[in-house]
Amino acid sequence: MGWAIALHGGAGDIPMDLPADVREPREACLRHCLQMGIDALKAHKSPLDVVELVVRELENNEYFNAGRGSVLTSSGTVEMEACIMDGNTKNCGAVSGLTTVVNAISLARLVMEKTPHIYLAFEGAEAFAREQGVETMDPSHFITPRNIERLKQAKEANRVQVDYNTRPIPKDNKPPAPSGDSELGTVGCVAVDSYGHLATATSTGGLVNKMVGRIGDTPVIGAGTYANKLCAVSATGQGDAIIRATVARDVAALMEYKGLSLKEAADFVVEECAPKGTTGLIAVSATGEVTMPFNTTGMFRACATEYGHRELAIW
Repeated sequence: MGWAIALHGGAGDIPMDLPADVREPREACLRHCLQMGIDALKAHKSPLDVVELVVRELENNEYFNAGRGSVLTSSGTVEMEACIMDGNTKNCGAVSGLTTVVNAISLARLVMEKTPHIYLAFEGAEAFAREQGVETMDPSHFITPRNIERLKQAKEANRVQVDYNTRPIPKDNKPPAPSGDSELGTVGCVAVDSYGHLATATSTGGLVNKMVGRIGDTPVIGAGTYANKLCAVSATGQGDAIIRATVARDVAALMEYKGLSLKEAADFVVEECAPKGTTGLIAVSATGEVTMPFNTTGMFRACATEYGHRELAIW
């Protein structure tokens, strides 16, 4: 048993010839955040503290679809959402519809620790943020030129964008047709300490050109985010498919009820439960295993273990 950490920056149809000016800043951020997480685990920070710390840093990087880099709704606004969960206690907190909160993941943790509830959204979540004194900014802070242009492109094509995919607005359950022209990705982190305590955190701005009020898989416990005493999971990709497949919980359920290993459970869910081209996930187990499967073209991801394994990859 030893500590382990994994993080992601979104899954989707990432072309192999992704330009360096798109790829390199994201790789540099993942490398930096991975080292932050490693240092925190070595300093004996709790897994809950570690995943919050890492996701906050990812939220502050405008190259990913969370926090500062959150994509825009059909009305040109941001609606951020996040979720955090402690595997040892199953305590969890989630938020949606945020327009001013700098770090949605920290507000999700406050929901978990300071309220009798699990999930707050929209005006109620914003009011709670003000009450707790968390850092906020004018909504214009989150509306970047990159995302204004992306919304314009999506509107012209009458499309919504799913992380690194662009697809027509769906009328059925079929997976999206790949096109590879999005540059953004949901972020997440999972961690386990040397005592086997687990935690997970996920944060996103959702879909480009999404309807106002749309909620994805990220804040839905058991879909985009889940942890118990066996594993911690953070998913990314097409939120509606991830919700239908209860991706994160199914990984834990296969370990709990079928006795599968972390890798076996995660591989089965990604390959057999989620439609092709829709899903990626990162997961760690209580024994320090780590896995990062995806059924999309690629997934920005990184991981490290106490025993020296370290990886940063896209495809």
